[in-house]
Amino acid sequence: MTTTPTDNLLDQLSAAPRLWNALRWIVEAGFHGERLAIARELRPWAGDGRRFLDFGCGTGEFAGEFPPGRYVGIDLSTTYLRFAGQHRPGSYMASSGEGLALADGSFDAALILGVLHHLPDDIAAAAMAELHRALRPGATALVMEDIPPPDWRNAAGHLMHWLDRGGHIRTEADYRTIFGAGFAVERAYPMRSGICDYAVYVLKRIP
Repeated sequence: MTTTPTDNLLDQLSAAPRLWNALRWIVEAGFHGERLAIARELRPWAGDGRRFLDFGCGTGEFAGEFPPGRYVGIDLSTTYLRFAGQHRPGSYMASSGEGLALADGSFDAALILGVLHHLPDDIAAAAMAELHRALRPGATALVMEDIPPPDWRNAAGHLMHWLDRGGHIRTEADYRTIFGAGFAVERAYPMRSGICDYAVYVLKRIP
């Protein structure tokens, strides 16, 4: 596949975790929207006994939203994981979404933020099947995925959406297919974080 100068620049930026985090923090207004959704849907209170899985954690930006002793972030990028382990609370491990090195039913809730739109249908479906295996029955999975800005006046958001290298932006119907029969969609709604727009899905793991 041919790469453009823009692709090369984005590759260089994303390979520098501290710079990439700073740029995303600016365009997403401190990730205010994501943090509100996590607090509202997963409610990781200090007295809670649940274990949380951050599926595609990247640099561990949202690790601080969870109890550190009960948070595990997984990602393919060892560069991001190294940064997360040095700067964020919690535990981290390198793992492929299609083959999680996790015991069956070992987590009570999961966060999947901006991951699935980077994966083709077969791999995304396989990753959700593995997530189903790693979650206990009744567990909550919070999914947030990029969508085109619904407001045509959000020119900066449209630019960011154009720059996003996720090649698998899906409709809600397509996402429901990817989630599979093992998850029920309890709620679905749009969310704005800075100039970026997301579709939020709150899933319940069913037997």
